[in-house]
Amino acid sequence: MRTWQVERRKRTRHLIELGGLVVKAGIVDLTGDDRTTILGALIWIAEKLKGDQREQARAFWAARGKQAFDMDSATHVRTDR
Repeated sequence: MRTWQVERRKRTRHLIELGGLVVKAGIVDLTGDDRTTILGALIWIAEKLKGDQREQARAFWAARGKQAFDMDSATHVRTDR
């Protein structure tokens, strides 16, 4: 398999995993799959991460994410990257 094919498959898998997080968080159902709203929410998160309270937001969100993964560890494979 060519290098570009391997890289493309890795990227595709990464994007699918990120999409799965959006679904797992309930965002798709809560927004009625409104992609404009979902993108707006993601932009809001990015702006928070650019602000002066970046570390506090990251710590809070990381703790919430860890809690969610721990509660549903039977259906999620955790990998260190």
